Amino acid sequence: MPELPSDKYSVSVTLVSLQEEQRNVLNVPGEVIARGSQLYIRYEEPGQGPQGEDASIRTTIKIAGSELKIIRHGGVQSEQTFQSGQRLPGFYRSPYTQFNLSTETRELDILRDGRSLKVSWEYDLYVYEELSGQFAISLHIQEEPKS
Repeated sequence: MPELPSDKYSVSVTLVSLQEEQRNVLNVPGEVIARGSQLYIRYEEPGQGPQGEDASIRTTIKIAGSELKIIRHGGVQSEQTFQSGQRLPGFYRSPYTQFNLSTETRELDILRDGRSLKVSWEYDLYVYEELSGQFAISLHIQEEPKS
């Protein structure tokens, strides 16, 4: 089977996470790799260790059809999968702790417009089968103009 051609380009990534009244915004450069109908968005999260150590985290977001998967490597390793109406397993590992988790996605909207992308999703996070938090996330990807 021939390898699907991939299209790679630089983007700016804006991720807004809302948990209860706490709002976090991450704005970082990244890249998108499009392979067929699948999109891979990669970016680095700056390290924010408890002792101020700089263990940055490489994050890959994979979008395939109506499923979104977030894979993180570096200071933290984790995997979370989101699909509307589904409760799916994942995990979280850091030097200090590790646990299995699952996400129950209430809503997932993926809007692709050329090389721009808007994704929003809401989910309940379960750790050891206990509800740990409710989140609303929005992700905005915009192609960086070529200099």
